[in-house]
Amino acid sequence: MWNNRSKLIFGSSVLIAAIVLFQMGMYSMQVLAGWELHFNLVEVCSTLMQNYGLSTFAYALDALVFYTLFLMLFAVVRQIVLSKNAYKRLKTYRHEWHTAAFNYSYNGGKERIIVIDHHAPIAFTMGLWKPRIIISTGLMGLLDSNELEAVIYHEMYHQKHRDPIKTFAVSLFASVMWYLPILKWSRQKYKIVREVLADHYAISRLGTPAHLGSALFKMLKRGQTAPMPFSYVSFADTSINYRIQQLVEPETDDSWKLPFTPAMISLQVLLVLCAMFIVALS
Repeated sequence: MWNNRSKLIFGSSVLIAAIVLFQMGMYSMQVLAGWELHFNLVEVCSTLMQNYGLSTFAYALDALVFYTLFLMLFAVVRQIVLSKNAYKRLKTYRHEWHTAAFNYSYNGGKERIIVIDHHAPIAFTMGLWKPRIIISTGLMGLLDSNELEAVIYHEMYHQKHRDPIKTFAVSLFASVMWYLPILKWSRQKYKIVREVLADHYAISRLGTPAHLGSALFKMLKRGQTAPMPFSYVSFADTSINYRIQQLVEPETDDSWKLPFTPAMISLQVLLVLCAMFIVALS
């Protein structure tokens, strides 16, 4: 069930974004490079508005197209730069002995876990192309060995499934394409479902939810750390109360129905584009 939800939310977000970006990309190439493209929804909208004397709206549409594409490119470049800078900063906090020990225990010596010398309890997975698990000595002091193992298995799930780049993509679509508010709902739900799936993986490896539950409870009491400026997925940043409830009462389920208003607004935007497309072809 949770895996199907994850695939549905991610797939629908990517599909909606891909349709919009493809149309905007074709339109921008026609404007900037003079390409002769046919059956472009954005071009149809712009042409129809100009024909009906709505030049102001046509200019607004042009602005929206180039704003979306520019912001998308800027966000991707910014994320890459922030990730590189973060790795450089982490090197200054790196605890070599613990890093080597954890990688020997969990990865056969391959470096996929980095331990940093920091008093705050930190556990997250970062990196768009080669994700790494980051844990702190503060976390090691807060949790016992079984709880720490549960956290590591949780983060290993994120690492194995490349959740940082997937979460970044869903968040990017939601922030850039604000005119499709259903993407914001998808971003919120996707983060939750990935955390629940990672929890399930950790439980399956340990055979009991007790250690994961106690780790979540300790992190909840300790308080969440400040958000990082780069893309990552953190053990304690997303819906801890809901995840604890899932551990205690796994049959209890949150409402996953589409929110009416965002869904209707997004649907109307897509219907208007489709209607203009049909008019242009007739």
